Formats: sequence, structure tokens, C-alpha cells
Amino acid sequence: MTNNDTQKEKGLKIILLKPRGFCAGVDRALDTVDTALKLFSAPIYVKHEIVHNKFVVKRLTARGVIFVEELSEVPDGAIVIFSAHGVPKSTRQEAVRRSLRIIDATCPLVTKVHSEVINLANHGCEIILIGHKGHGEVIGTLGQLADGSIKLISSVNDAMTVQINNPNKVGYVTQTTLSIENTKEIISVLKSRFPNIQVPPKYDICYATQNRQNAVKTLIGKADILLIIGSKNSSNSNRLSEVSKAHNLPAYLIDSPEEILPSWLKNVKRVGLTAGASAPEDIVQDTIAYLANNYGAHLEELVTKEEKVKFSLPNELKSMIDKK
Repeated sequence: MTNNDTQKEKGLKIILLKPRGFCAGVDRALDTVDTALKLFSAPIYVKHEIVHNKFVVKRLTARGVIFVEELSEVPDGAIVIFSAHGVPKSTRQEAVRRSLRIIDATCPLVTKVHSEVINLANHGCEIILIGHKGHGEVIGTLGQLADGSIKLISSVNDAMTVQINNPNKVGYVTQTTLSIENTKEIISVLKSRFPNIQVPPKYDICYATQNRQNAVKTLIGKADILLIIGSKNSSNSNRLSEVSKAHNLPAYLIDSPEEILPSWLKNVKRVGLTAGASAPEDIVQDTIAYLANNYGAHLEELVTKEEKVKFSLPNELKSMIDKK
């Protein structure tokens, strides 16, 4: 055995999951903001955080991006980018009325859910949305119908008690960043109560969310704990934690390696490491370096799926580029 091999046996082992980090929707949103900053002088306004990660927001703020929650904070005629989470129809209508220059960076997979809502409404169906109250994506989806008729549920108990006027004219959609396992339970209850419920043509939970959750499941029996790079308000990052804990693998959600507590690593030999879909790769690399420097950690990458999905820039931005 070589000295290097001996050192590896003594040190902490990091099992780095792939896929991890930015998904195609996040890449598209960040490319949109970056391109807008290069085309136009700051400030550029963004409705809501472009993605839920405090480092991403901090870095863009330093470049002249102003994040707002209300369009009233945006001057007339200014450029406003809608975040990857999407917005209610009323937000777009207000932006048009005020002659704001709109760039819609809504993730295409979220836009797909919005289209499903409109289609169900056009067919006279009541609509159930499975999601988390207050999340930006959920606010946008609920706002696709002006009458506020979409019923939001978040749990099995909600599914058991939600009231529908016509059980034969109902459909459901889901937030894209949910846990597949938990959602299946809720959907099962809905199908039991409403056998004729209209289901989405394809899973609403996005490919990246599924892939990252599936990757976490492959760690079961291979790691002692899981570290997840992601902000506390990141839905998909929190779902990774839930999936891990559901399989009795302790999980910790951190924004950066400075948040790692020594007690987490006591008697730990194998650390799983992943990142939510809005977490930058450089923070992952910083975490690896931190564990290597402080715990003698060595790295092994576990690849469960290769992702090749890519979304093009928003049409509004393409038009602006063509006019330049």
C-alpha cells in the first residue's frame, strides 16, 4: 500500500454527487441577467430573487441588479426581469400598463405548469395545486387565474379534506421543486377521492429535482451524513434534505463551509456532498477544500446521470439583442 493510499484510509472520504447544482432553468435565468447587464447599463431590476441563493443574489447586487418584491419599486420604462419562479398574470399586466421593458426568465418547466392550469380552466375543471404556501413559484401559479379559484394543498391531510364541487371536473398540478416521494402520497389520496381527476401529461416535478433526489438515494448505506449546499429558502434544496432524512441519512443544509459544525463530523468517515439547483459550483469546491484542509478529506465522485438539458434565452431578450 502506498503512503497516499494510507493517508486516504485515515482521512475523511467525500462522496461528491453528480448531477448537482445549477439546473437548465437556473442557468437560463442567470444567463439572462448576465446578458442584460452586458447589453444595458445598470441598474437592472429583477422581480423577486432571480434564484433562491444568497450568494447569487449578493454577487448580482454588486453588479447593479436591484431585486424588488413589488413592481411599484421599478421606475417607469425600466427593464424588469421576472425570476425563474414565474409571476402572476396581474404582475405582467401591471408591467405592460406601466410600459416596463419585460424580460421573462420564468423556467420553461414552470411555464408548462402555468399552461396546464389555463388548459384545465378552459375545460371547466376545478384545479388543485400541490405546493408550499408562500413560495414564489406557487404564488405565480396561483395567480394564473384572476378569480383565485385554484385550491392549494400541501399535505396528505389537505388532500383528504379539500372540497371540490364536481368530482368529475377536477385536475391537479404541482410545484416543480417538490419531493417525488411525498407528492406521490398526496396524489394517491386525490386519485382515491376523485377517480376521474385530470393528471398532468408529464410529471410537473422537474427533471433536475428528480435527478438530484435520486442521486441522494444512491448514498444510502454509502455515507454517514449528507451535506447539501443551498440556501434555507431554496425549495429543491430542502427537499433533498427531506429525502435523505426519510432514508435515515442525517442531512445538513448549508450556504457555505463556514457553517459546518465539528459535531456533525464526529465519528464520521464518509460524507456525501451535493448542491441544490440554485447553488453555485464554486461553493461546492470551497466545501471540498475546507474538508480537505481541516479533516484530511479525499474525494470520490458518484455519477448517477448525465444532464444535457439546455434552455434558450427568453424571446424578449433575443429581440433586444437583435436590435442592438
